[in-house]
Amino acid sequence: MTTDVTGSSIASGGGMAALYVPRLATHDELRAPDGSVRPHWRQFVTMLDGLSRDEIRSRWDMALRLIRENGITHNIYDNPDGFSRPWNLDLLPLLLPAGEWQQVGEGLVQRARLLNALLADLYGPATSLANAVIPPELVYANRGFLRPCHGYRPPFGQWLHLYAADLVRSSDGRFQVLSDRTQNPSGAGYSLENRIILSRALPSMFEECGVLRLAPFFITMRQTLAALAPSNHENPSIVLLTPGPYNETYFEHAYLARYLGYTLVQGQDLTVRDCRVYLKTLGGLQRVDVILRRVDDNFCDPLELYSQSFLGVPGLLQAIREGTVAVANAMGSGVLQAPAFLPFLPALCRHLLGEELKLPSVPTWWCGNPESLRYVLDNLSRLVIKPALPTRGTDPVFGSELSRSDLEALAGKIQSQPLAYVAQEPVESFMAPVLRNGDVQSRRFVVRAYLAAVDQSYAVMPGALTRVTDAPDSFVVSLQRGGGSKDTWILGQGPVNEVSLLTPASTPVLLSRGGSDLPSRAADDLFWLGRYVQRCEAIVRLARCVINRLTDPHALENPQALHVLIDELLIHSSAMPAHAAQLAAAIFADSDPTGLRRSTEAFRTLARVLRDRISADAWRILEAIERQVTDSNRELRNVGDDAIDTVLDRFNQFMTGFLAFGGMVADSMTRGLAWRFLDMGMRLERAIGVADLLGAVLSQQRYEERFLLDALLEAGDSSLTYRRRYLTQLEPAAVLDLLLADETNPRSVAFQLAGIEQHLNQLPRDSTHPQLNVDLQQVLQLRTTVQLTDLTAMCIPTRGQRARLKALLEQVTEQLELISKLVTQMFFNHAAVSPHLLNSEKAEP
Repeated sequence: MTTDVTGSSIASGGGMAALYVPRLATHDELRAPDGSVRPHWRQFVTMLDGLSRDEIRSRWDMALRLIRENGITHNIYDNPDGFSRPWNLDLLPLLLPAGEWQQVGEGLVQRARLLNALLADLYGPATSLANAVIPPELVYANRGFLRPCHGYRPPFGQWLHLYAADLVRSSDGRFQVLSDRTQNPSGAGYSLENRIILSRALPSMFEECGVLRLAPFFITMRQTLAALAPSNHENPSIVLLTPGPYNETYFEHAYLARYLGYTLVQGQDLTVRDCRVYLKTLGGLQRVDVILRRVDDNFCDPLELYSQSFLGVPGLLQAIREGTVAVANAMGSGVLQAPAFLPFLPALCRHLLGEELKLPSVPTWWCGNPESLRYVLDNLSRLVIKPALPTRGTDPVFGSELSRSDLEALAGKIQSQPLAYVAQEPVESFMAPVLRNGDVQSRRFVVRAYLAAVDQSYAVMPGALTRVTDAPDSFVVSLQRGGGSKDTWILGQGPVNEVSLLTPASTPVLLSRGGSDLPSRAADDLFWLGRYVQRCEAIVRLARCVINRLTDPHALENPQALHVLIDELLIHSSAMPAHAAQLAAAIFADSDPTGLRRSTEAFRTLARVLRDRISADAWRILEAIERQVTDSNRELRNVGDDAIDTVLDRFNQFMTGFLAFGGMVADSMTRGLAWRFLDMGMRLERAIGVADLLGAVLSQQRYEERFLLDALLEAGDSSLTYRRRYLTQLEPAAVLDLLLADETNPRSVAFQLAGIEQHLNQLPRDSTHPQLNVDLQQVLQLRTTVQLTDLTAMCIPTRGQRARLKALLEQVTEQLELISKLVTQMFFNHAAVSPHLLNSEKAEP
């Protein structure tokens, strides 16, 4: 989200109106040119002045807490401090009177109708090209123009189901359109989240000011999308197609899907069979009727568009042409996001609608026109230069900021490729008040307004996403560069009706306990979330065990035994760490793909993907763990050799988080398929970890075996159980029985196998061909092997080696990995189990 715009303090008890000094006195939203507070701001300012500085800080802290607890983020590309940044919301909303917004809305509705008609013309008769209303270069040189869509007519002739426009208020006080968003406009979900947070932080002001509600807009949006369904009109299947968690606005995708009641999917969740789109679920393929897409045009179908795309669905365009699925916005609508169309919109409006354009664009010149080119070159030092056609990662160039030599170089580029550039007038835009560190300051802003198609017209959201610059002198509104956002309050004249997307209490509810509609990709992600969380827990348990022994004189007298544990912890370390801080640094090393740091990052990524599947509590727990690991990694680099208590305290904090997550899974999750795959992943990883550790410690007889047996019990959280049974006598066979074969011990391999078998028995499968249930067969075989093995005989060494025990534990590990692969192939990939799978290698997502 990057847009360019061209164009004090609050003391304790002093009152905002008296102390706020706008940066541009004649162009300010709150103050009129004579210094008075504008009429529609007066009630809000009066109420805000009634709050003390401490109360304002308390409201702001509450808003920050809600942002943090709700996990509202905006992904920052190339951010060294982390991929996700907490959403930057200003406590002060932007206030606009309903009458003014209605006038703006009329212009936006006309503009949406115009752009919809233009799309129908470009992909149809192309009269605007034939009559030279627009030059052909704007279309045929535009990568947004999809030739495979030519001749296609979407349902009801509607191309733009959702439309957004970026608005700036110019020095004359009127709004102008800076850019049109016709492809998959983002930000509506953030507007909704802004509203929820601010209405809780400033509840009395929100009610007293008569702010119009946003819910009616989203109701209209949902009705519009449902009407597009080519089949199943009573209960259409609608999905929201997202590029995935690495997209900058992924939080919004997950939030909007949850709010509207849609299934959040990625391209790999969908498949096209016989020109119909299906969602891959655990219960089989489920027909999809409507796709609300947030994937750009060219990435939606690798068969007919960008062949390297992993975000789309092969065959989607053919299904669209066959009319078996509807997509909003229609494919190919991104062509109109080219700034080069702006100067031609007045003529296009007369040509296609027979009307004069009501809402003007910011003055724009396309350099492909000779007269416009001359004007741009003559005024280059004061204009804003942009690519004429949509280009990713290209920022606007402000001529006023360039030196003479830079201006000459830019002029040369424009003259060499005039078709590729547009220039815009620098708008002397209004500024709005923002709260920064307890002070009220001025910032430039851009308002993104949203419209949804209804019948043959459009409904305007009674609100917007307002974005502000990060500094008073900045002209570029960029959330990627630290810019912020505001809630936009449209102030009504009378009482505001309460409207909600929630079903009225009087409406009877059809009871349901289903769950087989869980998408296969979501089940896969839950499965691996469980594995990564359990892997991290196992690392932390073993790390605590080792750290506790670094100061034990008996352990230090037996360094070889201690090295066995460290070798297992650090994956064949070359040297034994000398103290706790050095060990912690090695554990946090980024080079180990199965280590604590990388595994934590993995489950954090999966948690982002599963935002619409896991509870807020689960999200907060995982967020806290990841934050603790990041902070501890930074902190423990600088501690001394004697900081064992500090190191141990950090690992105890990690363990508290993992235990909280495990308790949440055990006590709070509904026993549906989502829980089964999450729990099954945790059980598989725990069983593999215990078997690996047993093999590393017991595969050969050691002089320090009692020391290692005690460490095994501690790492396996089974010391208390063992002592209750055997007192202090440590024997390999007894430890092995407790951690491998005892189905009453929640930490044993056998206990995990029993739980995995229960889960597999409850998964949807083909009951008519039981011979295909090879995953169940493998679990039963492994359980039988573990139970029937004579563990006492296995622990008798031959020349110091326990070869049979080593072979058994290796077999256990291999079969557990095989079960993981079988589950993946049967339930996540919807593929027949390969007979060669037994010899395949482990693969993680």
